[in-house]
Amino acid sequence: MSDQSTPNLETDPRFPSGRWTGFFLDRRIRGKHQMELLLTFQSGEMTGEGRDRVGAFLIRGRYVVEDGQCHWHKRYVGAHDVFYKGFNEGNGIWGRWELIPKEIYGFVHGGFHIWPESMADPTHDSLSEVAEAPSEAQELVEVGT
Repeated sequence: MSDQSTPNLETDPRFPSGRWTGFFLDRRIRGKHQMELLLTFQSGEMTGEGRDRVGAFLIRGRYVVEDGQCHWHKRYVGAHDVFYKGFNEGNGIWGRWELIPKEIYGFVHGGFHIWPESMADPTHDSLSEVAEAPSEAQELVEVGT
């Protein structure tokens, strides 16, 4: 995967072109399965490439700045396609994938979440500070004892 310069890239901060990371979930195989992506967002079109535990893939799809909706096909090189549909509310793109065509694979689906590499992992709950209880709460505790 190589970075390349493209004119007129999307300026909405939710859709930065460049390196993205994330995971997909598949109930057939437990755990989070990491993805590495190089995405370009330009004039409503989403293109790119990447790799995960299944192999190398190409991305072709669309995104809408107004409501954050996205959908794309992830085509594994020399193999099957996966359809992704998601939403970007500012913490990356999350949603649902399904294996296509359904006629061959059945209804195989799962969840996913991807985000720009420059963003901290939005799926980890972390505590940066511990705050003291408000004085009103402390007074209630003292009165109740």
